Amino acid sequence: MPADDQSRSFLEPAVLARLAGVPLMARRAMQGNVSGKHRSPHRGASVEFAEYRKYVPGDDLRRLHWRALGRTGREYVKEFEADTNLRCCLVVDTSGSMRFGSHQNGGLSKIDYARRLAGTLGYLAVQQGDAVGLSCVSDKVVTDVPARRNPAHLRHVFDTLEQIRPAGGTRLVPVLHELAETIRQRALVVVISDLFVEPGELRECFEHLRFRNHDLAVFHLLDQQELDFDFNRPMRFVDMEGGTSILAEPTEIADRYHKALTAYLTGLKTTVLETGVDYHAVRVDQPYEQALMRFLVQRTQRAGAR
Repeated sequence: MPADDQSRSFLEPAVLARLAGVPLMARRAMQGNVSGKHRSPHRGASVEFAEYRKYVPGDDLRRLHWRALGRTGREYVKEFEADTNLRCCLVVDTSGSMRFGSHQNGGLSKIDYARRLAGTLGYLAVQQGDAVGLSCVSDKVVTDVPARRNPAHLRHVFDTLEQIRPAGGTRLVPVLHELAETIRQRALVVVISDLFVEPGELRECFEHLRFRNHDLAVFHLLDQQELDFDFNRPMRFVDMEGGTSILAEPTEIADRYHKALTAYLTGLKTTVLETGVDYHAVRVDQPYEQALMRFLVQRTQRAGAR
């Protein structure tokens, strides 16, 4: 259960218990400040062998590879990976469009789904000794909770998630550029958003985050009604970020809508593949536990069981 004893609407103890059996792993070497589960770019004293290197005066003689010395007459030392903790930086889109949710098949609004993903990931990370931070963003960074690893810090993260009220427009691209510079290098950055941004514009900020050696994961939240667009009578469509509206006959624009949606999703898929983003398209009527389990298992397989 969470570190604080306060009940949270976005956390389910049964789901936390089931997901706790799968570690949250990084795909890249991390730079933490204490020992942990993750590979470090520095050499250390874990059981994971890294490489041999030539002995230099001052090296610990206990690390000398005596067999290699006996076979070749040359002095080598064995080096091992260092294990460290990670900083998990959760970036939650709180722009106005995140209020949307058709609630088909018992689905949630996007912001409620984002709360569940972020809250559960934060809990899992702290439980395994990692640090967790939270940035709520719309047209700017609305709230920024720095990453810390003590369980009491979770209360602050959960309180912030609970108080989120989606509003305003989206300026995800400049905000991600800003976070790429302000988050210390080599963090796991998890973006949870509906990604109402042109894929070409996302490419640069994704590359910026990768350039800073961050391990970038994106949960792209989609509603079934957005995908189907199966309205059968005149509708007034309202821009949830700008307030403008337009009255339209859906059957007359459905073909163009689906072509535009297909082009957008194809462009986004190309962008995430070429930038190496750990991308997960998730419908908000699907159980969030399945989305998180898939995310955790894939990462564990890529990192290799340790």
